[in-house]
Amino acid sequence: MGEASVVSVQSIDNLSTPQLVARFAEARGREYQGLIRDVQKLSSVAIQERGPRRISRLRERFREIVQIDFFGNPPQKRVEELFARADALPAAAEKSARTNPKDYMGRVWVTRPRPGIDRSASAWLIRHFIDKKARFTFAQEGSVPRDAVPFDMFQGGFGHRGEDCTFETLRKEFRVRDAGVATVGEMVHDADLNDGKFGRKEAFGVDEVLKGWTRKGTPDKDLLERGMEMIEGLYHSVS
Repeated sequence: MGEASVVSVQSIDNLSTPQLVARFAEARGREYQGLIRDVQKLSSVAIQERGPRRISRLRERFREIVQIDFFGNPPQKRVEELFARADALPAAAEKSARTNPKDYMGRVWVTRPRPGIDRSASAWLIRHFIDKKARFTFAQEGSVPRDAVPFDMFQGGFGHRGEDCTFETLRKEFRVRDAGVATVGEMVHDADLNDGKFGRKEAFGVDEVLKGWTRKGTPDKDLLERGMEMIEGLYHSVS
């Protein structure tokens, strides 16, 4: 019996392996982005109007994409977060209709560990325009301290709503009418959601720096403070 041989395909249609992987990732990325838009649209619809089959169809579509996403495209995690937020949205929206800014003075604000661009920017917005004496802490889902105000959590508090990131939700809920804040919101939206809605690229670098510090093991408190400082710089660059 002859020796078994292994055939290794180095290229298809003159494309190298890295090129093939890039093409594959690009295709899955487009599918994820389409799904993200559809989930965001559904999240902005009243729960009574959604219908159980609409969210089920989107979840099934997500599972189908995941099954052929062999390289773990980054937007996959984003879709998972959006589904979690869609489940929590009705209660959060109900609560936000009664938001009184005076009830949020001198509070403890809590968010998830390892803050990125949206959570850092949201903390900056809270400290400068909503609650100047705000204190920040971190907690996992289900372990939020009593009387703390959650932001950018999957359950309760102030988070993504419809097509808005947490920064935009806070700006609207607390009626922050500042042109510079609105511009920063566009930057944060594009960097966090990566949907190209406003065509802003300024905050992408901030997000990458925060990711680098996260990989380095920078403590959560320091990550948040550094992120807030960078957002402060962005704000003054457009104000």
